[in-house]
Amino acid sequence: MIFERDKVLQLCNDWSKNTLMQTLEIEYIDAGEGFLTAKMPVNSRVHQPMGLLHGGATVALAESVGSAASLMFINTEKQEVRGIEISANHLRSKRDGIVYCTAKIIHQGRSIHLWEIKIMDEKDRLISLCKLTNMILPRR
Repeated sequence: MIFERDKVLQLCNDWSKNTLMQTLEIEYIDAGEGFLTAKMPVNSRVHQPMGLLHGGATVALAESVGSAASLMFINTEKQEVRGIEISANHLRSKRDGIVYCTAKIIHQGRSIHLWEIKIMDEKDRLISLCKLTNMILPRR
């Protein structure tokens, strides 16, 4: 895909309809050469029982953004993306507000993309650091 910021954001937000991304209220807000950023509200919908941002919701955000970011590098009519491995280190808790998630490409191969994904709060503090590996497959 040839990079066009507005088209990338529109595609990502359109593809999120009726999916987990819509349920989590993830909104793609910025894109550039080699990165994609989204935001997600932190509220009771994404809390664990102690009232904190659930690690699973954080990982779902990271994988959603990292997988969508791979769309910038493929021909979506001929190829598709599959997340095959994700790791996450949760470093700070969060009860409310918004988190921002940015995926930055580390390695862009023909069949494997590796992403570093940072989830930050409104004060630019690191909440979680993730790494995602995507496999690029022929479209079925």
